[in-house]
Amino acid sequence: MQAIVCEQLGSYRDLAVAECDVPSPGPGQVRLRAAYASVSFAITLVIAGRYQRRSEPPFVPGSEVSGVVDAIGEGVDAFAVGDRVVAIVREGGYAEHVVAEATTVYPVPDGLGLDRAVNVPISYGTAYAGLIWRAGLAAEETLLVHGAAGAVGLAAVQIGAMTGARVIATASSDAKCEAAQAAGAAHTINYARSGFRDAVKELTDGAGADVVFDPVGGDVLGESLRATAVEGRVVTAGFASGSIPQVPANILLVKNISLLGLNFSEYFGWGVRDRSVEFAPRLKASMATLLEAAASGRIAPVIGHRRPLEEVVAALDHLVERRAIGKVVLVIDAEVDA
Repeated sequence: MQAIVCEQLGSYRDLAVAECDVPSPGPGQVRLRAAYASVSFAITLVIAGRYQRRSEPPFVPGSEVSGVVDAIGEGVDAFAVGDRVVAIVREGGYAEHVVAEATTVYPVPDGLGLDRAVNVPISYGTAYAGLIWRAGLAAEETLLVHGAAGAVGLAAVQIGAMTGARVIATASSDAKCEAAQAAGAAHTINYARSGFRDAVKELTDGAGADVVFDPVGGDVLGESLRATAVEGRVVTAGFASGSIPQVPANILLVKNISLLGLNFSEYFGWGVRDRSVEFAPRLKASMATLLEAAASGRIAPVIGHRRPLEEVVAALDHLVERRAIGKVVLVIDAEVDA
């Protein structure tokens, strides 16, 4: 089979297509004939050896894949050959055949294409865990979402709107603001033209946002705290800016703000701690909710860019250069979903 192989840690631009043996599923595993895989900033960190969990070369990167089950390991009775599924894997996703633990494989409902489904587990899972599990977002609250045109940001906007929150979205261009508005944001702020703190205060009659979802980091966090309401909650979900912020703890104290970290990867075994068994039932329920919401149109996964598997470097360039709106997807074999 064809796969993308990382021969040494370093630049993702050194990735190349190679012929590899087709893997066999072991006990508790299933094998997918892959249709699509997702591209994420975390993959660049894995390849560079800078992610919290280190992969040893040579390895096939890729953590999120959709396809059809074509082989089942011993002890697996939840799936059958031919099932349409999406899976989270520790690695191995950028290949024509992918083996996954059955505990992190999820059925794709009828009416939802495998290209849209591959967007759901990590991007929407991250947003859902941050907003619902960690922050307890409720209807009629005000939610501020940063980086709102990226895959995770758009997911947060859509989940916020689905929950009944009033969503304020920030992004770096008018086109990205338009994408956030189309996803359900009530208000958008182009922070490249002006700061967002005063605008958020004005939109909330001086109160600030009840919940902030921040996958950006850097200077954004400090300004977010100043734009957060008393007793508000701020979820830090990543550092897309490349800068880890220093927290002004005095603002947390004065306004009784809860600052909530989110390491979604440990829930499915991709981080330093593997809590995938512990969280398998909760993840299964959340993924069912999200995939059904996508199938029914209550959320709408956005694919901003597609590339064939062999053009993985160009796909990652598109992401790293911040040209993407929504998810960047690798097309492995679209005929799988025909």
